[in-house]
Amino acid sequence: MGISELRQGGLGAGTRRTPPAPVDPLGRELIRAGKISRSDAALATLVQRQCDSSLDRILRAEGLADEEDLLAAHARRLKARRIEPDTLAAAPPIETGLDPRLLLRHGAVVIRDEMGAPRLVANGADSLLTLRRALPVDLSLAKLAVAPRDAVQARVAEDHRETLRDMASARVPEVESCRTWSASMRRRLGLTLAAMSGIAVLCALYPVAVFGVLAAWAVLTLGVAAALKIMAAVAHMMGHDDVEPETTGQAAPLPRVSILVPLFRETEIAHALIARLARLTYPKCLLDVILVLEEEDHLTQATLAGIDLPPWVRAVVVPDGQPRTKPRAMNYALDFCQGDIIGIFDAEDAPDPDQITKIARRFQQVPREVACLQGILDYYNPRQNWLARCFTIEYATWFRTMLPGMARLGLAIPLGGTTLYFRRDVLESLGGWDAHNVTEDADLGFRLARHGYRTEMIGTVTEEEANCRAWPWIKQRSRWLKGYMTTYLVHMRHPGRLWAQMGARKFWGFQAHFVSALSQVLLAPVLWSFWLVMIGLPHPLDPVLPRSALLGLGSLFLTVEVLNLAIHAASVTRPKHRHLVPWVPMMHFYAPLAAIAAYKALFELLVKPFFWDKTAHGLSVAARGRQRSEGGPDLAGIKLQPGHEGL
Repeated sequence: MGISELRQGGLGAGTRRTPPAPVDPLGRELIRAGKISRSDAALATLVQRQCDSSLDRILRAEGLADEEDLLAAHARRLKARRIEPDTLAAAPPIETGLDPRLLLRHGAVVIRDEMGAPRLVANGADSLLTLRRALPVDLSLAKLAVAPRDAVQARVAEDHRETLRDMASARVPEVESCRTWSASMRRRLGLTLAAMSGIAVLCALYPVAVFGVLAAWAVLTLGVAAALKIMAAVAHMMGHDDVEPETTGQAAPLPRVSILVPLFRETEIAHALIARLARLTYPKCLLDVILVLEEEDHLTQATLAGIDLPPWVRAVVVPDGQPRTKPRAMNYALDFCQGDIIGIFDAEDAPDPDQITKIARRFQQVPREVACLQGILDYYNPRQNWLARCFTIEYATWFRTMLPGMARLGLAIPLGGTTLYFRRDVLESLGGWDAHNVTEDADLGFRLARHGYRTEMIGTVTEEEANCRAWPWIKQRSRWLKGYMTTYLVHMRHPGRLWAQMGARKFWGFQAHFVSALSQVLLAPVLWSFWLVMIGLPHPLDPVLPRSALLGLGSLFLTVEVLNLAIHAASVTRPKHRHLVPWVPMMHFYAPLAAIAAYKALFELLVKPFFWDKTAHGLSVAARGRQRSEGGPDLAGIKLQPGHEGL
């Protein structure tokens, strides 16, 4: 809730009217300087009672005071010196011996002033008592100086560039990461080539036997996949929507939420992205949106430089390094965050306006073991072409049927790459994301489960753009499948440890999901061979199996196909997706694309396991239309800098 709502008398349903709150020292300084009125200061203090936010964040978010006014007021209140960003950047550093990530979180740095004396520099908004206790004795008593938080963090990032860059690549413990694979690349390639040579020899000598083994495994995993889908679908249908518990009295203050939005060569949709973020109804004084940019991505940096970003949106530039992946960028940006909850959006995302409010309240209601909330992903361009329609059907099945069902079965679930929200302390305790895993989201979902945490699905939707061209779709899916292969191999390094950490149910659920999913796409051509039996043509297994047995296997394959179509159809019966029901049979022709992607993924797993095959956004007609409607000249109230209107 903001000051404008309070001015209109809207304190919210069930909220008791409270007596006027005393104005805090910062407010009194601003009143004396004539920067805000006494009534605005009092209203801002009332907002503070409902939001876990400082007064200066509230005033900046409401546009009642700019950063310069607030810094000047903090300097007077704290009797501290005001330092300009250029002066801060040029000041001699002082080695504190502290982890630079701690300095980033506190938004503080220690420098020497022109007299050689140490100065603790921060923006003055937050208490530095905890940080002073961690500093060496001779620095803990350093006088305070005031500077913009962004300038302070930029100075810390520059002083510790290499350290922070390397930490971002290796936050996850080595035993739970795939980063050691690069050291054994040649050995792995040699073993793979030897294995492939052996398989080729076997295929030449015993073709029917090899095909029979592959067919047996394909049929077995087909049955496992079908059983998992049936159980998940039934669990979803028999379940009930989560009912939020009633709260008594006044609701707890809303927490601060940081949203990471990784961007890489996203000049076409940057304007529309900012406009969509502006529509979020969560109190802006509690919102901390970080646009995560790569250092070498000068085009996106230039585009954002042309936008007058609101005070709750800022950019963080990640030093160039390896691997150049989304998880490494998020690891680096994590320590710049100010929120207690960390969320992830993609560049093309259009979240429900009230999404973050639902997330914040849900985290306040669930037990601490629920460390992650996963929203529903949907597509805003399902009518683009047949590929977009099939992709939308697949997503509806996955996010609206399978994942909720698997969660109700008590299984660990792989996360989607966006509309994810974490308890920050849990995320940091796990080491963030594996910078080398190209499906860091799926990996993190199982690392959460290994350490005793749960993910809960929540009924809030984010729309994004469906890949509607065949080759970009294959590239995206190959990255996902390569990441699945990587995740399975990493977690199965020590099966006994995985069993002990996850328990029998989640362990076998992990096996059923990953082994069946990967086997089905890699061995899809083997299963397709049973169509030969159904239409009366010869089959490679005719020499070893009677025709009745082959017909039975073909019938099983056909039955599972019908089952899949039924689950797809049930997943798109809601009014928004009902127009997709006639397109469900096309899913049979959609599946071969995944097989092509699987072989591309397997090849890349061997020769370039950390390569991030980026998905291009803004290709669809619907996406371009949304960009024009959402990213107009005024950007829904967000102004462009003069001279940048055409970027």
